[in-house]
Amino acid sequence: EEEDEGSIDISSDPRLYRIRLPRAPGIEWGTDLSFSFVYVRAMEPAGPASISGQVGVNHQICEIRPVLTTSNEAPTPINLIGAPFDQVMQTFANLDRTIIEVDLVFFRGTKEELKAACAGSNNSTPEKETITITVIQNNDSKNKITKTITAPVGANIRQTLVDEGINVYQSLTRWTNCKGKQLCGTCIVNVKEGGMNTNRKSMDEASTLRENPDTYRLSCVTFAYDDVTVETFPPIKAAQWTR
Repeated sequence: EEEDEGSIDISSDPRLYRIRLPRAPGIEWGTDLSFSFVYVRAMEPAGPASISGQVGVNHQICEIRPVLTTSNEAPTPINLIGAPFDQVMQTFANLDRTIIEVDLVFFRGTKEELKAACAGSNNSTPEKETITITVIQNNDSKNKITKTITAPVGANIRQTLVDEGINVYQSLTRWTNCKGKQLCGTCIVNVKEGGMNTNRKSMDEASTLRENPDTYRLSCVTFAYDDVTVETFPPIKAAQWTR
């Protein structure tokens, strides 16, 4: 099978395969506690993936490439190996509504086997061990400060900022907060960029922040798996102080 430029070479490993499926393939996606390396958790019995007879439970998704029907341009493949769960879901959601089918590359094996296969390939990109957290302080004043922090993949936003001497609490909660136990709901940051590189909001966190923009997060329960930009002391609703 001829490969497009930038696409995964499925001939490099017999466990790799490419299959064309509808954009809604009937797959329930899953991941472990790292919230990365997305795999097939289950399939709808009558769904396209199950009917194909090729896709199997626990197969790792590696690449998505939209099938273009109205353009002569070559579609751009998107590498999803090791991508955060939310990034994979957002990639599907961001497909143009004219896209009916997608070419997906899967790996028949576990996360560890896929990582080992990538490590043995000269063309693979090594898994990131560190990420960059860009912190914007005093965003709406003349004293605006931007600081860049290098942190390990999966770093907790609150703990990372506190370790760097950056205050995430406004007013008196700097001294009366819950120390990162998700009890006070006041360690709020605005994830201005890279929101898809963080874990999903829990129902409790979403309820706590319900009067605020979707990009607002409780930093004590927010973990970053790739580069993000966060703003401290974002404007918040008055109800946030009366919980």
